[in-house]
Amino acid sequence: MATPRHRTAPGSSYFVTTKCWQARTIFQVPENARIMVQTLLRHRELHAYLLHEFVVMPNHLHLMLTPGANASLERCVQLIKGGSSHAIHAQRGNKMQIWQEGFHDWTIRDAYDWRAKVEYIRQNPVRAHLVNAAGDWLYSSAAAGIELDPVPVRYAGISSGAKAPAKLEGVTATPGLKSRPPETRCTKATS
Repeated sequence: MATPRHRTAPGSSYFVTTKCWQARTIFQVPENARIMVQTLLRHRELHAYLLHEFVVMPNHLHLMLTPGANASLERCVQLIKGGSSHAIHAQRGNKMQIWQEGFHDWTIRDAYDWRAKVEYIRQNPVRAHLVNAAGDWLYSSAAAGIELDPVPVRYAGISSGAKAPAKLEGVTATPGLKSRPPETRCTKATS
């Protein structure tokens, strides 16, 4: 049976989670975590995607991105996972398995959904008791000095630093997509 492809829509943004092979804490090693951040930023600079938020945890990665005009979500994740694996192998001189196959994605629906995912990403190291404040985790978009892409217009209504107002005028669900139950799907991506 063929692996189902992720449903994508032009201009949509996604919350993505991918895990390390067998839950290994590969990114607990600072050099590996730095390579992961460099890989994310390099492919952003090459316009493969817009990078809005990310956090590199010891055994997994969360990010929010918008694929570029010529890239699918699967291709973006392949660049991230494959690029980081290649760089870690080159730096560390080994060929250990880095990533679990596949990834989970969530299509960002609206400004409220955007804000919830931003908070989840930023607070992940705090909830894991790795730091006391989100900005203290060096391998995250919450750290000082990391340049990110702005919130796409379709999700405008909340800036990344503001709390969601009681009601957002004129903000509706992502146009062109049917509602689906809150679940994630997993497909294979090469590492």
